[in-house]
Amino acid sequence: MRKRDIVLKISQETGVKQVVVKDVVQRTFDTIMEALNQGKRIELRNFGVFQVKKRNRRVGRNPKTGEVVPVPERLTVVFKPGLKMKPVK
Repeated sequence: MRKRDIVLKISQETGVKQVVVKDVVQRTFDTIMEALNQGKRIELRNFGVFQVKKRNRRVGRNPKTGEVVPVPERLTVVFKPGLKMKPVK
């Protein structure tokens, strides 16, 4: 599902114009990204938690040559799904 699909679905269900829904959806995503860039935790009840975590530096290997390559530490975003979000089988 793409952002466009989300906008269409919300627009059809609420009767709000697509332009308005698109703006609200984009601002929501922008706000989430801004908060994550500031290192904040985003908790959406019954959906899940977005959080920035630090990955420690480690030693990796080039799969073609087997050469040892240092991998620096970095920040990454992780998502932990909420209790009500269960995968559909």
